[in-house]
Amino acid sequence: MARKIIDISHTLSPSIAVWPGDTEFVSFFVDEISKGGPVNVGGVTMSVHTGTHADAAYHFSDDGATIDKVRLGAYIGPALVIDATDSEAVTERHVSQLSRGDVERLLFKTNSSAPDVFTEDFSHFTPEAARAIAELHVKLVGIDTPSVDHPNSKTLESHKIFGDAHIAILENLNLAEVEPGEYELIALPLKFSGMDGSPVRAVLVKDM
Repeated sequence: MARKIIDISHTLSPSIAVWPGDTEFVSFFVDEISKGGPVNVGGVTMSVHTGTHADAAYHFSDDGATIDKVRLGAYIGPALVIDATDSEAVTERHVSQLSRGDVERLLFKTNSSAPDVFTEDFSHFTPEAARAIAELHVKLVGIDTPSVDHPNSKTLESHKIFGDAHIAILENLNLAEVEPGEYELIALPLKFSGMDGSPVRAVLVKDM
């Protein structure tokens, strides 16, 4: 059976938008064949929350697990993409038809902006939606915007609701061309010691 692989990661480049005040993406080469070197060797400077990324619980709690300690199984397996483009936020209504045990991972497609533009009115989860999702006992939740919380939130309530429920978080997914439905998700974070997040190369796999 043929399988289709859909890349749902944003390309990391100097043009990618970052959260205001965060470390901008910079790429460079420390050795280049064109300049007489035997090989090309590149490097980058970036925030671990640049582009498509996973949040570790340590991002919003000093008592939370760092990204090298997360359960990798949460980032691999069946996932349901839900269309939430009809609203300015993901609400409880978007998951009201789901029951516990129906699905292990939920990814929400919203009216996200271009990856090279940071806007302060992006879609997010209302606390009520986050609590409803927590009650479903899913392993992972993802969204195609910079944060699961309102851009002006200082309490990060949705982050903490997911964290308390041991739900892994993916942010800044690229779901613009993805149809709602069932897929297989693969989105492994890098094993950064002691860090609060990591970029991921996220893909959806669909049987054809």
